[in-house]
Amino acid sequence: MSGNTIGRLFRLTTFGESHGPALGGIIDGCPAGLPITPELIQEALDRRRPGQGGPGSTARKEPDAVRLLSGVFEGVATGTSIGFVIENTDQRSRDYSNIKDVFRPGHADFTYQAKYGVRDYRGGGRASGRETAARVVGGEIARLLLQRHGVKVYSYTKELGDVPAHCFDILNAHTRPFYAPDDHVVEIWEDRVRQTKEEGDTLGAVVCVTASGLPAGLGEPVFDKLDARLAYALMGVGAVKAVEIGEGLQAARNYGSKNNDAITPEGFASNRAGGVLGGISSGQDVVVRCAVKPIPSVAMEQRTVTTSGEATTITVGGRHDICAVPRINPVLEAMVCLTLADFWLLSGRGL
Repeated sequence: MSGNTIGRLFRLTTFGESHGPALGGIIDGCPAGLPITPELIQEALDRRRPGQGGPGSTARKEPDAVRLLSGVFEGVATGTSIGFVIENTDQRSRDYSNIKDVFRPGHADFTYQAKYGVRDYRGGGRASGRETAARVVGGEIARLLLQRHGVKVYSYTKELGDVPAHCFDILNAHTRPFYAPDDHVVEIWEDRVRQTKEEGDTLGAVVCVTASGLPAGLGEPVFDKLDARLAYALMGVGAVKAVEIGEGLQAARNYGSKNNDAITPEGFASNRAGGVLGGISSGQDVVVRCAVKPIPSVAMEQRTVTTSGEATTITVGGRHDICAVPRINPVLEAMVCLTLADFWLLSGRGL
């Protein structure tokens, strides 16, 4: 298995490297008749493209313009494979020529070399975060399917670095820098990013993704639970190191009597389960939190080894973000949309 495909009925296969000619993918299983336009997809790509992170953004400038190659005719899905491509136009591979024989700490350089015996050292190749552009395309088409049935998927940044947000205007987070859930924390986060950049370091974050409007009954026990598939999809994003559903780790610190969501004739009294019980959707909001690690490319000297095993040090140059937020937010939304669209079709619900 190549590991380049996700989904059973609604499937996305991606291809491409950070500094290759292009990225792209193939979507299979999209129902015929779904309205699709490049403009709708482009809106999501614009939120993920380089340059979205304020003072801590990468200097790489890519339009991330998607070109649909097949599967869409006169603005409607035909039911056949949807092929698409996103050209790379601002590669600077020379930024990496001086470290091609050195393993960068925190990157996949060492493991790719161990697995394949050869690797594309330019920006991490296939392991680069740039690969996620193709996921956003697939996720946005999945979102179009879900939206037809009243399902909304959105995200906000709960914490940047070690600074949490305390006020939550979640639905408008995508309109603010960093996908911040309130106006007051934006300036604090900007200062934190600016200070960290001056120090030559990077920051992590916690991102919350919510899906509202899902019916009860999505999920396949026992080994194909909805929450298990969501965790699988989100952990497939390179920067994600942990996933929580509902209360997550906090549930382990609670009493059962307090952690349970009481059921009333009007519905559930709370949502500590995060919208999933027994691996099946309850009809409440599905709530997922992702721990996003700091960008591993830091402008500080680090210890490492060469490809021949000799001790050395490295200072990573090139063009890099200080934090994966906000560019990772539409990627995480895409992975949730892909998972939910797949379960939607598996449940026998169509267009």
